Amino acid sequence: MRDPSVSVIIPTFNRREFVLEAVRSVLEQTFEPLELIVVDDGSTDGTADALRGLGDRRLRVIEQKNRGVSAARNAGVAVSRAPLVAFLDSDDLWLPQKLQVQTAYMDANPDISICQTEELWLRRGRRVNPKSKHRKRSGWIFEDCLPLCIVSPSATMMRRLAFDALGGFDEGLLACEDYDLWLRASLRYQISTLSEPLIVKRGGRPDQLSAQWGLDMHRIAALEKIMEDPLLSEERRRLVLAEIKRRSRIVSAGARKRLNTALSRDYASKADLLG
Repeated sequence: MRDPSVSVIIPTFNRREFVLEAVRSVLEQTFEPLELIVVDDGSTDGTADALRGLGDRRLRVIEQKNRGVSAARNAGVAVSRAPLVAFLDSDDLWLPQKLQVQTAYMDANPDISICQTEELWLRRGRRVNPKSKHRKRSGWIFEDCLPLCIVSPSATMMRRLAFDALGGFDEGLLACEDYDLWLRASLRYQISTLSEPLIVKRGGRPDQLSAQWGLDMHRIAALEKIMEDPLLSEERRRLVLAEIKRRSRIVSAGARKRLNTALSRDYASKADLLG
């Protein structure tokens, strides 16, 4: 069944075999999206040619110089035509009813601008259970988003108007761009979580940003950015400051362990200034 209300956006960089599988998981949906846009962010492994080789009219491939995942997602949304956008990371997969279930939910709940589904986790090809701290919440979840990112881009569908109002993903952040977006979003919108797991997250590879040390530096940048948000209440401001302090101590300890004395000192000073 064709669903003209959804544009699907997949950013990718040098993940040819993975993105082909991700694309197929979209093309095999029980609801056919209006369009599937893959943004090839400067791949050098033949990704664009492989995608065009699929010969599917529903697939649009956009090539750009390597500018990062935020710029790739934003570029995809910029040329999309549907009132709903759904994101899929190129190393993840959708189960066949994902679009159908979410679209039905968004149609039935016009006051909701963002929803996500539960997910199945694979690590090096084996099923693992998420820890309790990764449990997704529903509603006004800003406080729940502070300790860690509990909204997954691959599980998310949102109204295009909300995405535009948020200004999209921050292209200045080299990592944790999703953490930043969901902090800003959760100040403004309820985020609903559907209980059915409809995506497969595949992890455990060294090329994934989540596997790298130092991500807390980017999270701190996002937290410092949200401190300037006019919608942040005083109570939430205190929570954000406490989270900056906590993460700064983590970065300081990690830098010290890696013998980066200057970085360790800088983040220790940042934590100390917060009391």
